[in-house]
Amino acid sequence: MPSLSYPTIISLLRSAGCVFAEDEARLILSTARTPEEAAAMADRRAAGLPLEQVLGWAEFHGLRVTVEPGVFVPRRRTEFLVDQALALGTDATVVVDLCCGSGAVGAALAAALDAPELHAADIHPAAVRCARGNVAAYGGRVHEGDLFAALPDQLRGRVDLLAANVPYVPTGEVALLPSEARDHEPLVALDGGADGLDVLRRVTAEAARWLSPGGALLVETSERQVPLAIEAFGRGGLDVRLAVSEELYANVLIGTAR
Repeated sequence: MPSLSYPTIISLLRSAGCVFAEDEARLILSTARTPEEAAAMADRRAAGLPLEQVLGWAEFHGLRVTVEPGVFVPRRRTEFLVDQALALGTDATVVVDLCCGSGAVGAALAAALDAPELHAADIHPAAVRCARGNVAAYGGRVHEGDLFAALPDQLRGRVDLLAANVPYVPTGEVALLPSEARDHEPLVALDGGADGLDVLRRVTAEAARWLSPGGALLVETSERQVPLAIEAFGRGGLDVRLAVSEELYANVLIGTAR
């Protein structure tokens, strides 16, 4: 495969509809080990793969997180969830990253805290493999399974920070997502059921039994889903407050056990 110059890669990405073609070309060239690899990466990006899957990494909360093909790409807005968790205090000793995907949230929390006991879980095997690499530096353990069923029983009543970046796209709106998400990320990481809150309801129904005294559950959702999500927290025996970042278009619900 012939190598491509910087201007040629820009032209290729622009023709494929990449809005930030210059920045993406720069990242591809700085990541590729050979000109041939850069050309192959540019072709994959032009074919519609998410940039982070093409590069093999994503920038998240100051970390370079490995992102493998077929794994949910961590969104920058989810950094707000991490910030909200850290704002609760830096003395958390047990952290769980539920619906962990690449493990980006768990890794970011562990990097900012004082060597917490870190657990992450996901139902998707590719995500579990990817997350294990990302949390290894922090001594984290990754479990494969469906929500809390994946976690060791010994964590019940001990979790100080429970981050659950659940899927919250309504089933009928998945088809409206950008093709790089719709075609290249696992459906289980996107589809939240009829109103987008099926997984959130399951998490809030059980969370109180896993939280330590003073522990908190943090979940990201959309602005229009906030009222129903608050109801779900209440039914789960959790007091809840909403944190909003207008800059990142992020809405994070923070629940504590009553």
